[in-house]
Amino acid sequence: MSFDIAERHNMIYPSQASSRKWRVLDITVTSVIAVASGVVFWMWDWVCMAPLTLFANITPGFEGLLNGFWLFAGPLAAVIVRKPGAALYAETVAAFLELTLGNQWGVGGSLIVGLMQGLGAELAFALFAYKVWTNLVVLLSGALSGAMCGVYYWFTNPGWGMMRASIYLGTSVVGGVIAAAACIALSRAIARTGALAQFAHWRVRDSETKRA
Repeated sequence: MSFDIAERHNMIYPSQASSRKWRVLDITVTSVIAVASGVVFWMWDWVCMAPLTLFANITPGFEGLLNGFWLFAGPLAAVIVRKPGAALYAETVAAFLELTLGNQWGVGGSLIVGLMQGLGAELAFALFAYKVWTNLVVLLSGALSGAMCGVYYWFTNPGWGMMRASIYLGTSVVGGVIAAAACIALSRAIARTGALAQFAHWRVRDSETKRA
């Protein structure tokens, strides 16, 4: 084997020859992910109140765990196309579409927080100079996206006590990690269909997996 066994165990491999330059394919795929995610965000908006209330009644702040339903666009786009800015672009466009379709959150609770979530997701990959795309980095992306979401609602809800705000922030991070884990599983499932064969890094991964 020409690759490290530990890296193979991570499932999502570092790109061996991916360019940072965006292609039409990258823009198209990222946009499709963003639009599909925005529709999911919007649909979740209209059914989320009951579960949010239920979780908040368990422990105030615990509802942050459900934020993962709004946090997956960035990590999913980034891990599939592996281009700088993909996470920020996908999460922000998804949030804009969610707002445009109409919901109860308004600009702040949709677009602004979406932008912050995208920045958090993007930061994880930027920290490794867009050269490392392992599972741990994807999970970090979800965690930082969740952290940014938690920070936004902490500062926009000054009436929250320290305990509730801390619980909300922590559960939001956990929700982001869960969302990122789902993105890893989903990207692998999509790759198995051959739909990602246009991406060199996914062809490398499939080749190495078969050799294993």
